[in-house]
Formats: sequence, structure tokens, C-alpha cells
Amino acid sequence: MKVKEAMHKGVDWVGPDTPVTDLAELMCQHDIGAIPIGEDDLLIGMVTDRDLVCKGLTEDSFDARRATARDVMTPGIHCCREDDDLAKAVRHMEELKVRRLPVIDKSKRMVGILSLGDVSHSAPSDLLSECIKSVSAHHY
Repeated sequence: MKVKEAMHKGVDWVGPDTPVTDLAELMCQHDIGAIPIGEDDLLIGMVTDRDLVCKGLTEDSFDARRATARDVMTPGIHCCREDDDLAKAVRHMEELKVRRLPVIDKSKRMVGILSLGDVSHSAPSDLLSECIKSVSAHHY
């Protein structure tokens, strides 16, 4: 099975100067837990709901009215390709201990996101079980 058969299609990204309040609103509106961050037509990071809390709200100097995606995002981005084997992408998620991977096409354009939830509907249960154990191990 290929990544493109399991991924969530139609994902957009926002710029690094997007206010965190807008990020939170987008997450609520679309019932999502992560938003890719892009600049100059390149993905440069990701903001998760966990980033908003751990890198934002818990910091004494954090001002939600002034903070932007750049202030809370996890810089750097790991991706998989839409034509990758799903098992390969799941192993990549497991190695990185991430719950989501942006998916790119041959032109390096983001075409979707692969999440553990997407995988749970498509992957063999033994592959999914190992990935979930590994990715979730450091979160309680």
C-alpha cells in the first residue's frame, strides 16, 4: 500500500508570522492537531497543539496576543513521498517519534499529511501497533 492511499489530502500551510491565536482557531475549526509552516514556497516547520502549550502557554514571557507560529513551531521538517510504501512511512514516523508527516509529490509540493489516525484505517494491525507503542512511549 502506498502513502497516497492512506493520507489526508487537501492540507494547507500557513506562514511563520501567523499569530498563534489564528493557529489555535484553525485547529479548532478543522479539528486538527498540527499545522505545517511554510515560507518562500518551502515547508520550514510544524506547529502542533502540544507546541502551543509546551512552547507557548507554559512560558512566563509568552504573550498569546503577540506570539507567532515562528515562536512556537518545531523547526525543520520531515516528510514522506506520496509514492512511498506505507510501511516505510510508518517506520519513519516511528524513528522520529512523530504522529504526523507531511506528504510531498515528485515536485516536492505538499499534497497531504499522513497521521497515525490515517494509518489506523489502512495499515496492518501489527505494523500500526508497533508504531503507536514507539511514538507514544515518551508521552504519558
